[in-house]
Amino acid sequence: MKYKVALQLVELEDNNFHLIAPARFPDNEIHYWIIDTGASKTVFDLNLKHLFNSEGETYDQIHTAGIGEKPIQTTIAELKPFKLNKLQVKYLKVALLDLSHINKFYSNAANLNICGLLGSDFLLKSNAIVDYKSRTLRLKSID
Repeated sequence: MKYKVALQLVELEDNNFHLIAPARFPDNEIHYWIIDTGASKTVFDLNLKHLFNSEGETYDQIHTAGIGEKPIQTTIAELKPFKLNKLQVKYLKVALLDLSHINKFYSNAANLNICGLLGSDFLLKSNAIVDYKSRTLRLKSID
């Protein structure tokens, strides 16, 4: 099944744009994802503990590479089911990082709180097509 998600184009600074997708989580609030085709792994804000499944300290630990020169140690967790428009995402493993610095920037620039960055792992699995002209994200069900 195919789904369309309306995207918001946010200009953080002159000619500095990011695409944002709204999602509804079990807390019934709208949280916002940055569409990041350059990220190999989807990243989620570790400060939103109520939105991912935690089982004590049994998370997988991995090292990831960011845009900086030093590797980042992250924890992997499974998100609670959420919706991107009508697409129900039942299972998604994410790297947990503190996104406070990103949220501070987005809050000041666009009055948005970011829950994470949708990376290529999710985008590839859902056969995503980003349409800048219509500002939509087309996805296929990933059951």
